[in-house]
Amino acid sequence: MNLFFEESGDFKAGSVLSEQGEAYQVELPTGKRSKIKSKDVLIQFNAPTPQQLLDDAKQIAQEVDVDFLWEVAGLEEFGFAELGTEYFGHAPIPSEAAGLLMCLHSAPIYFYKKGRGRYKAAPEVSLKAAQAGVEKKRQQALIQAQYVDQLVANQLPDVMGPLALQLLFKPDKNSIEYKAFDAACVALQTTPQRLMLAVGGIASPKDLHFSKFLFEFFPKGVGFPVIPVPTIPTVANLPLADVRAFSIDDVTTTEIDDALSVMTLADGNIRIGIHIAAPGLAIKRDDAIDAIARHRMSTVYMPGDKITMLPDALVEAFSLDEGKNCPALSLYATLDPVDWRLISTETKAELVPISANLRHNTLDMLVTEDNLASGEGDYPHKADIAVLWQWISVLEQGRMAKRESFGLRPEQNNRVDFNFYVEDDIVTIARRKRGAPLDKIVAELMIFANSTWGKLMNDHGVPGIYRAQGGGSGGWATKMQVRMVTHAAPHQGLGVDQYAWSTSPLRRYTDLVNQWQILACVEGGVAAPLVAPFKPRDADLFAIVSAFDATYAGYGDFQSTMERYWCLRWLGQEKAKQVEAVVLKDEVLRLTDIPLVIKLPGMQQVARGASVKLDVIRWDEIDLSIEVRLLEVLTPQANVAEGDPTDPADDDQMAEELNAAMDLPNEVSEINEVSETNEDPENGESNSIGDGQVDDSGAEDGASNNENASADRATGSDLKS
Repeated sequence: MNLFFEESGDFKAGSVLSEQGEAYQVELPTGKRSKIKSKDVLIQFNAPTPQQLLDDAKQIAQEVDVDFLWEVAGLEEFGFAELGTEYFGHAPIPSEAAGLLMCLHSAPIYFYKKGRGRYKAAPEVSLKAAQAGVEKKRQQALIQAQYVDQLVANQLPDVMGPLALQLLFKPDKNSIEYKAFDAACVALQTTPQRLMLAVGGIASPKDLHFSKFLFEFFPKGVGFPVIPVPTIPTVANLPLADVRAFSIDDVTTTEIDDALSVMTLADGNIRIGIHIAAPGLAIKRDDAIDAIARHRMSTVYMPGDKITMLPDALVEAFSLDEGKNCPALSLYATLDPVDWRLISTETKAELVPISANLRHNTLDMLVTEDNLASGEGDYPHKADIAVLWQWISVLEQGRMAKRESFGLRPEQNNRVDFNFYVEDDIVTIARRKRGAPLDKIVAELMIFANSTWGKLMNDHGVPGIYRAQGGGSGGWATKMQVRMVTHAAPHQGLGVDQYAWSTSPLRRYTDLVNQWQILACVEGGVAAPLVAPFKPRDADLFAIVSAFDATYAGYGDFQSTMERYWCLRWLGQEKAKQVEAVVLKDEVLRLTDIPLVIKLPGMQQVARGASVKLDVIRWDEIDLSIEVRLLEVLTPQANVAEGDPTDPADDDQMAEELNAAMDLPNEVSEINEVSETNEDPENGESNSIGDGQVDDSGAEDGASNNENASADRATGSDLKS
């Protein structure tokens, strides 16, 4: 005897070997033996053979007219044998019964299963709805197949054009567009990014990286809503400062948010002014512009472009441009020129006349340490700069003494930074040694202002947003991790007792918040805690700190990505086949001419700081990888005096370097923050990139006075190769 039965949702046939109670031992045509319960048996037959029955049944199932079968079935529940008699006009033979059963089972929209071998015809309304769904899926499958064919032929279907970014970064995996795109990637054995570039959905690898960032952080675009620039009711009442202030910036900088002034008083003392743009006089907490600034948190920098935190009209209104009387928050330090002792400080809101916007590009060659010592050279504000140079030397010595009291080594000023300039997709990467006089002047004065204003807020019992470093437990990285807190705490890397970002309110939301609090201290005096926008233990202030950390880290990652991209573009642009590099540690190297960090697995043991020659094999601007080969070791170790990244004998300093190079952007020790020049990337320039050294040769605010989104990111790009 043979059996036709159902097992695991499939129909099978086999010969009975034995019967034991309610079960059969059955041998299938394949030779496999199974134990089958009698309740699962649908048909018993002697002929034909099990395999022949299955073959005949499949043929009959294909020939059955399902629509006619549905009409014959009626409205009541039925068994397959009963329906077989109606359909075939006679009691069905085993192969017909099995074929009919297979047909019923394969047409679930026509027949609902009610039990073993029992079915019920679907209601007409349900059947038509199901048929419409099947037809829709069939049509979608045809459309999907057309999309796949177009993509494989390097053509982007019109419907996918507006969905290009969504398909790459946040796809709806149930959509036919995604299914077609995924199928095409499988067929071509490529990645979604490469396929989208090949079909023209994204124009270039640069646009790919930029679009990914915008999709995540600016899904509604980078434009600003139409909002009028707020007026400053108190401007008419602001006193006009009796100074001739000047700024020091890169030639491409347009957001000028700080300036300096020097005046000799009647008693012979010197009064030095640090003047910061004051948008906090016009922007108020929770107004429309505050909402925009709080959402963006910071200006976003990248080589050749930037996305500003504030609307252009407002930046223009408050930028400290020459020839204007600009609203500013001024910090005045009165000094005894005999020993440069600080006598007193004063903070006030006022109108500051800006006499000049000085530029590094025209002055760096003139304002050198030698010229400052000899008095040679002719340039604007020469006497003022000479005075500032004398005072900042004293400030630096004081910071170094404080830093050493925290157990840290002195800052290193012999490192090399890199500036990016991009014009018409041509990148220029310029080396620049840290510690130039103009850099140090602005760096030290910004550190002084941020530390002094941090103390002012603390003394008045007003909370602010501080940067703190050191004092933690655990290893070096944990101990020196930078933290953002709302109370005054030491910043050991900078060598100050407190440090509150306050000098870039046009570029960074934390600085704008602190400016509001400082203004409350100036205007409110002892009542400052009551009139300040943020009160002690204000939960909203903690929320700002948390949101800023996350956003700032994302901006820093993006800037690292774009800088790495432009480094790779530079290799192609310069047709670089062989390049020199410095060994940072083990298999990690950094090119000498550009700040590109490479990991070379399996590289022979070479001393830290050694100079090597590499053969550039290939690189990829899409995944930002590069493949190189070590050709030779040029020198056993780098010449530290020429600005190479490390002294091989200084193991602790090297550990700091690698922590900085590999850490998250805003978690790098702020020892590193002080080391970066942070040029403004406006109109083709990105911020300067350090060489992986963790040191304090500049200011956290930027040795060139231009703070930006990478003021505390790791120098040396990233190690993703």
